[in-house]
Amino acid sequence: MNAMIVLLGGLVILVIGYVLYGGWLAKQWGVDPSRPTPAQEMHDGVDYVPTKPYILLGHHFSSIAGAGPINGPIQAAVFGWVPVLLWVLIGGIFFGAVHDFGALFASLRHKGQTIATVIAENIDDTAKKLFCIFAYLTLVLVVAAFASIVANTFAVNLANATEASNLANQRTAMISVLFIVVAIVYGLATRGREIPTAANIIIAIAIIVVLVAVGYNFPLISLDYTTWMILLGVYIMVAAVAPVWILLQPRDFLSSFLLYGMIALSLVGIVGASITGDASNLQIPAFTDFYATNAAVDANGSAIIDPATGKAVMNKAAASGFLFPALFITIACGAISGFHSLVASGTTSKQLDNEKNARPIAYGGMLIECLLAIISLCAVGFVWTKYCAGGYASPTAVFAGGLSQMLACIPGLENIEGIAYTLLILAVSAFCLTSLDTATRLGRYMFQELWVPAGKSMDEATGARKVLTNAYVATLVTVVLGVGLGMTGYTIIWPLFGAANQLLAALALLAVCAWLGNAGRNNKMFYIPMVFMLVVTLTSLVMTLQAKCTALMAGTGDPFAAGVQAVLAAVLFILAVILAVKGAKTIFGKKKAAAE
Repeated sequence: MNAMIVLLGGLVILVIGYVLYGGWLAKQWGVDPSRPTPAQEMHDGVDYVPTKPYILLGHHFSSIAGAGPINGPIQAAVFGWVPVLLWVLIGGIFFGAVHDFGALFASLRHKGQTIATVIAENIDDTAKKLFCIFAYLTLVLVVAAFASIVANTFAVNLANATEASNLANQRTAMISVLFIVVAIVYGLATRGREIPTAANIIIAIAIIVVLVAVGYNFPLISLDYTTWMILLGVYIMVAAVAPVWILLQPRDFLSSFLLYGMIALSLVGIVGASITGDASNLQIPAFTDFYATNAAVDANGSAIIDPATGKAVMNKAAASGFLFPALFITIACGAISGFHSLVASGTTSKQLDNEKNARPIAYGGMLIECLLAIISLCAVGFVWTKYCAGGYASPTAVFAGGLSQMLACIPGLENIEGIAYTLLILAVSAFCLTSLDTATRLGRYMFQELWVPAGKSMDEATGARKVLTNAYVATLVTVVLGVGLGMTGYTIIWPLFGAANQLLAALALLAVCAWLGNAGRNNKMFYIPMVFMLVVTLTSLVMTLQAKCTALMAGTGDPFAAGVQAVLAAVLFILAVILAVKGAKTIFGKKKAAAE
């Protein structure tokens, strides 16, 4: 494997996919630049705010990325680089980008409402309620997991913490807090002002450089995990209800340049290490096997045994299972992710200033994420031997370790490995923090929509429904559930998140397909993606259910965790089948109305 050829070849294919397939989709669906968007028609200064496309791209990309396009490809690398690369490219262009673009466009044509409303108006209200419940529970799990991840990158004195790890966490925390504070000031200072694009970008980059320098050299915040979880709960409570222009937009805009910088740094490292010869022939196999384990192995392929316990060492950064469906569940955000449909139809659609910008922001944003997935694949390939031996505690450590070592191969940059590693970890943390507050806001939307009576708007709710659709009540419930789960036992149900997230993608594809069909537009490009993702997730759920039932009958492992996972797998399977049947009846069971 030549890292530079894989990277540049993948980049060229992604650009071609954007121009040709993305452009074709826009024509097929009837994207209309002259049509007013919900942000213009319903401008309220809180959720609906027309936003310049390059600022909105910063929010959208920062929100959808999370740690998924980094973790997924690295964990799936145990199957070899060819399966990972093929799914990232094919899945990204024909599945994920279509999913994201379609969700955003459908929301634009439904007054900026979420996919749940699209389902209500194009399938039925029962399907909408089922989708709301499923999506909301998934978002609560996202809040729990990302709050825990962020707290773990901020907190000191964690288990097995060292002086160096405490310092690194303090630096990450300090920089992140500074980002939030400065973002609020920046939002207030730029509100209502027409700042030239070039000047705005230059100012943003300068702010980032200063904040990183100050936070890195003055790590003054030193708090434990529990304190950080509480503070994060307060933060996301405020962020979920605050007007988007005061925090969400400016913080994501500033953070996006940190993330773009991470990608640029990675490109330099991969190309530079390939030119020097260090990354021109990586040891990662093209293909390993149709079944992979996460058992650590040495350079000869022999299992590594821990002499202290006598047990096999596990590779914490690797996936395990059969290639189908594990590859397609594990890579997730690197190719397609249901969470993206909630972002596209939740926050992004309420800020889009022109329909023509839907393609670069949604379709293009997904392809940028595919590029990040390819970068992650190159990173794990560079440290393949240590990765296989279980030498990394997490995929994030593999990502930062591989790319920082690549940079150190470039003449003149031999001493950059330490600072590059820290900056890469910081960027990943920024991904997670951005996704955290966006997920909370989306959870608020989904909770509110769940209680809206059929055929009525949120403003028409009365009695208990009026209370439950209140933005502050919905946010409070979401934060308490999410942070509470993050501080107790979200890891028990986290193994099902991958399947739940990809099931969400299948259902979003189905919803957009149904709407386009009802509107008389070409929706055939959705048939294969939605059927394939349904088969993938249903297969995964059946395998999980079988494995957990077997464990329960054999009396092995944690019976409580196995029982909970078995029940949830069964519920998700039934939910998926019900929604799939309802959607199929809508799509194929009757003639469609004429186009709008």
